[in-house]
Amino acid sequence: MAGKKQIKTALISVFHKDGLEDLLKTLHEEGVKFLSTGGTQEFIEALGYECQKVEEVTSYPSILGGRVKTLHPKIFGGILSRRDNAGDQEQMEEYDIPFIDLVIVDLYPFEQTVASGASAEDIIEKIDIGGISLIRAGAKNFKDVVIVPSKAEYPVLLQILNTNGAQTDIEDRKMFAERAFGVSSHYDTAIHRWFAAE
Repeated sequence: MAGKKQIKTALISVFHKDGLEDLLKTLHEEGVKFLSTGGTQEFIEALGYECQKVEEVTSYPSILGGRVKTLHPKIFGGILSRRDNAGDQEQMEEYDIPFIDLVIVDLYPFEQTVASGASAEDIIEKIDIGGISLIRAGAKNFKDVVIVPSKAEYPVLLQILNTNGAQTDIEDRKMFAERAFGVSSHYDTAIHRWFAAE
């Protein structure tokens, strides 16, 4: 498996913004470019950093009341492309797909919404689709991509950045992938429990 990988572009799509400032500062200092949507993009720009809009890459705006933002081949191609696969690389060039090396996600708070006594309609809207898909894509392609699946992992990445700069080892990426599938599994289990109890 590939060893060290340089982080050049980060896709950031988070519900909770707290704790993100130090990570953004360090990534910016390391020359990492930011790509984001909606509130996260505004948050990044408010801190004084340049941030490319996902819709500039996809040529589609956020649609269906925000239900569809990142779900697009140019985003998922950028995450899932195998850097050592010639066919993948040809298609990346053919379709003008940017490489995404780091994915930072913090999912909609489904469990907290259920616990708050919210309506079924509000609870349904807190079932994260794009975020969970980004987590699974990043984790699947851990050979080439770093996936940070929740704000709980921000300090872990920050420590790696402070130690090694914007470079990760395969062991780091596999560790994040394992944690990502843990987040995904827990999230889907909570959703399943709610449906089963309704």
